[in-house]
Amino acid sequence: APSEMCIRDSLQRGETLLVHAAAGGVGSAAVQLGKAAGAQVIGVVGGPDKAAVARELGCDLVIDRRSEDIVAAVKEATGGRGADVVYDPVGGDAYAKSAKCVAFEGRILVVGFASGVIPTPALNHALVKNYSVVGLHWGLYNTKDPAAVRACHEELTKLAEQGVVKPLISERVTMAGAADAVQRVADGTSTGRIVVLPGGAR
Repeated sequence: APSEMCIRDSLQRGETLLVHAAAGGVGSAAVQLGKAAGAQVIGVVGGPDKAAVARELGCDLVIDRRSEDIVAAVKEATGGRGADVVYDPVGGDAYAKSAKCVAFEGRILVVGFASGVIPTPALNHALVKNYSVVGLHWGLYNTKDPAAVRACHEELTKLAEQGVVKPLISERVTMAGAADAVQRVADGTSTGRIVVLPGGAR
């Protein structure tokens, strides 16, 4: 739902969306929603296995942050303009790179800090480049605007029924394997979502 809320309100058809952690749980949703909105989607991943997943999700361009220069690749892909919208659930260095390749009047959507490092944006940079930094704390909508939560749920359900979006589930584990699964997510080695099955469910 955070992906849907951010992208629905921020992205216009024909714009370029840059998604960090594009093979992850929220990133994979952002990629699919970006494509559904008619955007050119650039996915940033860590490693060739995740790059393959991002391509399968529909990314028009995949950048491996471990072996490629994110800023140069985004600038080249956009003819020097940069990304109109950046979806950042990572923070840290990902945010720093985003600020260097966001377009004039672009938007950086701050969704989380999976890297463990909370960036400190230089507001003078936002001023001279005319871009916005937009935060999203999804839980606040439950108290501030619960109707938005219902609307997002309805819209996402409709997109799922139409086959426009499909949650990426990389594996299913039993409750006994839950701790290891959480550790893989924390280590950044997982892709998509890992489903924990209660009891003996399959």
